[in-house]
Amino acid sequence: MYYIGIDLGGTNIAAGIVDEEGSIIKKCSVPTGRTRASEEIVADMCSLVENLIKDAGINEAELHSIGIGSPGIPDRKNGVIIYNNNLGFRNVPIRELMQKRFNLPVYLENDANCAAIAECVAGAAKNEPYAVVITIGTGIGGGVIIDNKLYTGFNGAGGELGHVVIHMGGEDCTCGRKGCWEAYSSATALIRQTIQAAAENPKSIINRLAEENSGRITAKTAFDAARLGDETAIKVVDQYIEMLAEGLANMINIFQPNVVVLGGGVSKEGENLLAPLREKVRGKSYGAHGVENTRIVAAQLGNDAGIVGAALISKV
Repeated sequence: MYYIGIDLGGTNIAAGIVDEEGSIIKKCSVPTGRTRASEEIVADMCSLVENLIKDAGINEAELHSIGIGSPGIPDRKNGVIIYNNNLGFRNVPIRELMQKRFNLPVYLENDANCAAIAECVAGAAKNEPYAVVITIGTGIGGGVIIDNKLYTGFNGAGGELGHVVIHMGGEDCTCGRKGCWEAYSSATALIRQTIQAAAENPKSIINRLAEENSGRITAKTAFDAARLGDETAIKVVDQYIEMLAEGLANMINIFQPNVVVLGGGVSKEGENLLAPLREKVRGKSYGAHGVENTRIVAAQLGNDAGIVGAALISKV
């Protein structure tokens, strides 16, 4: 039996066919086009699944279910995305729309919760009863595992960790508040910070790297320039890690997990990110010098976590 997992992101829609062990046997993706109507985006999701099934050479009878991971607040019972600020979704009946094309059960979960499910079942938090999984991408998502169970709150909206305020009255956030952790520590925020620093420092290596990349600055640019010794980039990276540590310390103080797992593109920096981050978090965490410390590690499943976790929603 196979499972379909769909990771509905702000930039791309990724989907995959997953086997019973959580291994992806086929996957593909298309751009989300997040300014479009929800019906158009769901139509693309359906086409993606149809193409996957065809390319994998299987039929619908071999599929157990379709799982969808989406940012925002899901109504799991009714299969409705109640709120997704990154895509502008409001009360989108995604299960109903998908089942017009597929005669399969359709499960819905927050995308960061999907990443948490995947990492706890088969990744960096495997066998850990208490874990927080943070995904750093267009926004910041969070999934919380308490005593081996996914925490969702009474209304399904629990675990929106990116919208904890770390700077009251600070940067605007897509959720409508100011100063959210997401507004400072998402990949989007890092790109904004890098662009600003490059504009203010024309001689920075950041500008040269951007020119070599067709004028594009990514979340990786500041780290690349910092490795080359660029002082402007070093300041950007240090400030970014400081803000990331501020939010992570809050998560540790609230949940005291065995492990915090960082996923998303920024986490690929490995120890260049994690070593200074651990040091900064230790200085901010309550009781850090008197009790066993929470481990901070990089996710193991990478960009596949959203697909795997979505596929396995029906198993938790």
